[in-house]
Amino acid sequence: MAEKLFGTDGIRGVANRYPVSCEISLKIGRAAGMLARKLDFKSIVIGRDTRESGEMLEAALISGILSTGINALPAGIIPTPGVAYLTAGHGDAGLGIVISASHNPYQDNGIKIFTHQGKKLDRSDQEFIENFIQSDDNYSGSYNIGRISAIANANQKYADFLRSTLDFKLFKQKLNIVIDCSNGAAWNTVPLVFDPEYFNTRIIFNKPDGKNINKNCGSQFTTTLAEQVVKNRFDIGLGFDGDADRLITVDENGDEVKGDRILAICAEFYKNRGLLENNMVVSTIMSNIGLGIFLKRLHIQHEITDVGDANVMDGMIKSGAVLGGEDSGHLIFLKHHTTGDGILSALRLLEVMAVEEKPLSKLARTMEVFPQVLMNVKVPRTKPDFMKTKEISDKIQQVRQILGSKGRVLIRYSGTQPLLRVMVEGPDMETTENCCQQICAKIEKYL
Repeated sequence: MAEKLFGTDGIRGVANRYPVSCEISLKIGRAAGMLARKLDFKSIVIGRDTRESGEMLEAALISGILSTGINALPAGIIPTPGVAYLTAGHGDAGLGIVISASHNPYQDNGIKIFTHQGKKLDRSDQEFIENFIQSDDNYSGSYNIGRISAIANANQKYADFLRSTLDFKLFKQKLNIVIDCSNGAAWNTVPLVFDPEYFNTRIIFNKPDGKNINKNCGSQFTTTLAEQVVKNRFDIGLGFDGDADRLITVDENGDEVKGDRILAICAEFYKNRGLLENNMVVSTIMSNIGLGIFLKRLHIQHEITDVGDANVMDGMIKSGAVLGGEDSGHLIFLKHHTTGDGILSALRLLEVMAVEEKPLSKLARTMEVFPQVLMNVKVPRTKPDFMKTKEISDKIQQVRQILGSKGRVLIRYSGTQPLLRVMVEGPDMETTENCCQQICAKIEKYL
């Protein structure tokens, strides 16, 4: 059985080390090329974010792809959902590959792969690639060699698609917006999308140098974004992560509005206008308790999946939902796109603000957010079964008894990093933090 390389969002790790090395990237390129051939396609789209390791990994991937007789179509630096869009729109493209580690620091990098439909690979295709990598030493090459054909104006094509999803005439007056590009892939797409005729826009953290991606900025660090909004009296702040598939916002008061509340705002808007197909919203086990309570109050059905936007997408397809996402900011608007898209999510939220003529703070208040604390514990990559340690399982059970029906505990291994994520929700912040710290301390002691 081949080693499992794919986590919840592709293959990820420290760049230039296994599994995000040149050697493995070459093999992934070959495997992707063979998968494209198996599916009877002729080319693969490739995009990357701004990390310094991106060019190195791109060169290795392209070499592997070309060795199978498949053509490589580089799109340059472009958001992850831009690659999904370009892949689905190119008739010859069998796959799309993104070189990015999303919100991770610059030292990390990763590889995400999309199908010809612009959707994340399913497990069977992931296993095909993993099995091929394991047997790659026996690969003898193709009689034909692929060619490189860069996609011209890739960001402009993607930006034109995004703009086509919004009726800009809805904005009766200009919105004042601060946009944090996280020194990542969004930096040269955002100016093409936010038309100065309708928005007064200030763009920050838009000077990538290969090492400053996500550094104290972006969707994970909204302090500077909030300061800019409050200081300059902007209407909203938009924060993207390194590959711009996440969105976290800041309201006019500087308060953070995360994925669950954006989902709630859009769900109510869609339902009131008859746009919420099958009356369904999909989110993950990490969503705040408050989201479920809010949806129940509106008589909206709520499907809950495991973590990862690929799982959310699966849940949406099975239930016929058009709206789903994660509190982390991966939001899927299936009527418009096939994957989580931070910029598209921002446009959908701005649309609600324009039609409702309400500030973000007022829209966000419709959902109560229960105190939630998320802490990470570093663990070995072997990921031991912590519940087999009696002291740990006893402490978790004790905390659950303390919280009762007023909270919950969720513990899971990260699918992208060697971390154990401990999430606790409770009736107040003091109790919630205390309970989370107790569990983490016990896990650190015995793991």
